Amino acid sequence: MSLVALSELLGATVRDASGTVRGRVREVAVAPQEHPTRIAFLIVNTPDGERVLPASSLKSSGPTVRAVDNSAEWDRYSASDGVLLLKRDLLDQQIIDVHGRKVVRVNDVELDSTPVNGHINLSVIAVDVGARGAIRRLTKGVVPAFTMRALLERIPPRVIPWQYVDLLETDPARRVKLKIVYEGLSKMHPADIADIVEDLPPAEREAVFETIDEEVAAEALEELDPRVQVSIVESLDDERAADIVEEMDPDAAADLLEKLPEVRSGQILKEMEPEERIEVTQLLEFGRNTAAGRMTTEFVSVGDDGTVVDAIEALRRFEGSREAVATIYLYDVAYKITGAVPLVKIALATPATRLAELREEAVTCPPDTPDDEVAGLFDKYNLVTLGVTDEHERLAGIITADDVITMLRHAK
Repeated sequence: MSLVALSELLGATVRDASGTVRGRVREVAVAPQEHPTRIAFLIVNTPDGERVLPASSLKSSGPTVRAVDNSAEWDRYSASDGVLLLKRDLLDQQIIDVHGRKVVRVNDVELDSTPVNGHINLSVIAVDVGARGAIRRLTKGVVPAFTMRALLERIPPRVIPWQYVDLLETDPARRVKLKIVYEGLSKMHPADIADIVEDLPPAEREAVFETIDEEVAAEALEELDPRVQVSIVESLDDERAADIVEEMDPDAAADLLEKLPEVRSGQILKEMEPEERIEVTQLLEFGRNTAAGRMTTEFVSVGDDGTVVDAIEALRRFEGSREAVATIYLYDVAYKITGAVPLVKIALATPATRLAELREEAVTCPPDTPDDEVAGLFDKYNLVTLGVTDEHERLAGIITADDVITMLRHAK
């Protein structure tokens, strides 16, 4: 195996099988549908136009590229949507280093050149985000090759293996056809995704939220600064925005839509599924800085005459946030709240244990309780969740500790 830098290939002299100079390399292409890392062909500028030199016809690569066939066999180049062009789509572009959890700029690309049956295979193995790549490009054609090698040996490499790279594709047409998905990004914690997104310019932020899974996008969106949230949602089309908002906790979705212009929030609500739309619309009717405005309507509740088995079954059916399952609320035949059971007690009890035996007092507040009093209740009782009850003492929703942390952070 030997390494070849993309900057070395670009502008390299191309010779055909007879040794005759036929042109210079303009671009290096990958066809992701065929292979995610292997070079498919080079685009060569020749006296009679741009030609495609297939990677299977490469005999050697570097400052000089040699082919195993004659240029008469090279097809004319025509642009294709299904191709990743390394110079156009990588050099000087921002990418996500999913291993280092940060956004970086590409200075060069490292390729592996491996001999195979009389020709070579070229594959992308890493991107150079350090000084070596930048210096190599800046001094190309100015500093002699042997001097360059001596200089680069003194500079520590800073590269990211290709498997840890997620591309930022801002052209929707190319993004769909290339099928470059943010697989590594989608596996990261939503808070880390949010940190990365906040470092990106608006166009790249939109590209991320257009592509990643709706559930991941929703969780990441909840972690963002409110102003960035609004900017991203306003950049998306109504259907995509609705798909993401549907996956958010109802309280977070209501908070977000309240910050949007009324016409825009109405368009998004119209695209949402009826059940989610009703939940969010109800929350929008409450005061923003009150318990009802902070609560989520997704919680776990069980009749107070039930057992641990009933609580476990309710937990299995629950599709809300992880934070909401910390407390199971109990109600009587009139659906009035009668107590609460921490999740840890459910985990430690036997299946036949009656929930009434595990019951603790449920700390609750009315819907119009202001934010500062909500925060005070969490502090006083060391709460994980706080119940919000209506005038009939029925549970209307809950506030979770992460909601209070977000509230306090944004209040600063």
